[in-house]
Amino acid sequence: MSNGNSTVDGLGPQQAFVQRLRDGRFMLQRAVASGRYVFPPRVIEPGSGEDAFEWRLVSGRATVYSTTVVRTRRQGEADYNVALVDLVEGPRMMSRVTGIDPGDVRIGMAVEAYIDMLDGEPAVLFRPVRGG
Repeated sequence: MSNGNSTVDGLGPQQAFVQRLRDGRFMLQRAVASGRYVFPPRVIEPGSGEDAFEWRLVSGRATVYSTTVVRTRRQGEADYNVALVDLVEGPRMMSRVTGIDPGDVRIGMAVEAYIDMLDGEPAVLFRPVRGG
């Protein structure tokens, strides 16, 4: 458990989140007092102002809340999807849904998280749940 105002191994909340991704772990902060998960990483819980958090592994299961296709103009670059997804743990996050045509991503689609590199940094991306 870590206090949101202190650092973990000398890292602030965002850097600690990214380091966990580098280690292959999708973890979010969970407020100790309320039990609510928060994203993006922060030093205080929205609404309560509490600053005690613990890092927890999350399921990675989510539902697409909204989606759009970014059309690229550079030759050799493919269009891609940008989506807001609602994690089963509660937080909403912006990411990409991969593994299908960007125009085929639909609101309400069940997706699952995986960690991959995006622009040289580890990122949480999503792919459709098979049969979902």
